[in-house]
Amino acid sequence: MVSILLVDDHPAIGEGSKLIIERESDMVVTIADSPGKALEILKEQSFSILLFDLRMKGMNGIELTKHVRSEGHTSPVLIYTGHDVGPYFNTLVESGASGFISKTAPREELIEAIRYGVKGKAIVPVSLLEQLRKNEVRVEETPEHELPERDVSVTPKEQEILKEVAKGKSNREIAQIYFKSPRTIEYNLTEIFKKLQVKTRAEAVLKSKQWGIITDDMD
Repeated sequence: MVSILLVDDHPAIGEGSKLIIERESDMVVTIADSPGKALEILKEQSFSILLFDLRMKGMNGIELTKHVRSEGHTSPVLIYTGHDVGPYFNTLVESGASGFISKTAPREELIEAIRYGVKGKAIVPVSLLEQLRKNEVRVEETPEHELPERDVSVTPKEQEILKEVAKGKSNREIAQIYFKSPRTIEYNLTEIFKKLQVKTRAEAVLKSKQWGIITDDMD
């Protein structure tokens, strides 16, 4: 039996992918809707292969891969994402990922990627190989300012504040939304700035979007 841990913070995508994969009689999927839950599950269970979304709240797929490798887990990791992995190619490989598969790929490709991954084979989309051949993908390590430091953890409350900051709301306006004082919001933002290692609201929004903490399509 091929056991799969799928980590995706969008429940609908996780459940949909589980249904697609489990149409294979020899595959079973366990879903974790956050990197934190995935790490807890991995303390108790081992899997044939791990599928990680690239952009997730609090910890992205790159950092999660590094984390599980540092904990001694040797299961192959496939980055399962709808985003372009080209800019992160070298960093993803160096983190210990075995390959990549798009969320928009046909079911047959997804199943084939899982089976190849379990066998220890690298999975790289043809489109990415073409980019590499044309030197359109940077093969140097992704600059540190584009990736989160290990153990960066933004709380749900801080994420909500970041979403309001991204909308251009002032501290006073955010305070009114959450029935807090402007000073409390200012303190929250100070803590967020420390975690993200930024100095301005604009930098905080930009880095939060780069790391997948907030997205443009969030309400």
